[in-house]
Amino acid sequence: MKGTKFTFARIKYNSGDWDTDQRMPANVLNSLLEYTTIPLEAEEKIIPLSSSELFNYPFFYLSGHKLVQFNQQEAANFKNYVLNGGFVFVDDCNHDIDGLFAKSFEAQMSSIFGSQALKKIANNHPIYSSFFKFEKGPPTTAFELNGWGDDLVHDYLKAITINNRIGVLYSNKDYGCEWDYDFRNKRFLAEDNTKFAVNVVLYAMGVNA
Repeated sequence: MKGTKFTFARIKYNSGDWDTDQRMPANVLNSLLEYTTIPLEAEEKIIPLSSSELFNYPFFYLSGHKLVQFNQQEAANFKNYVLNGGFVFVDDCNHDIDGLFAKSFEAQMSSIFGSQALKKIANNHPIYSSFFKFEKGPPTTAFELNGWGDDLVHDYLKAITINNRIGVLYSNKDYGCEWDYDFRNKRFLAEDNTKFAVNVVLYAMGVNA
């Protein structure tokens, strides 16, 4: 995979609505700039899942509210990308384990990787200490606490693990919406809620804190 700078790359897929949380990438990049010294590309890249360009980037974000139904080329690329060391952070914008995005995405993962591939990860997984320390596992979002979606607080994330490393990190917590604001407004927060994004990126990039 090419490049020495971290690029926030987003997967564009044919079904559903992939173009969510449009301010979030800039917010995450601002956090990486603020807290770390890793070199960064300033702009988000959007790459079709069916494109061979997928293999040029070690990190991708995939999200949506609606149906996820990969075509044959998309499914083949997704599988090859993950099996060859790529990392995909997938976030359900519905915050709903029974919603259309959740059910259809999990069905896609079962079809591609097998029915047992996507599993809950322990709340002491290294991703929770790759930079900041999250002793209780995944941080809660305002959407969970305010009763959005399925009105549950999900105290876990799921993942597909390849060779003892996460290849697909899957969240029903709606981090995308949680981080979807102008980074200049971060100063009004009592606690920066994008810190977990830094952990995800540094874990994906294999950077030691």
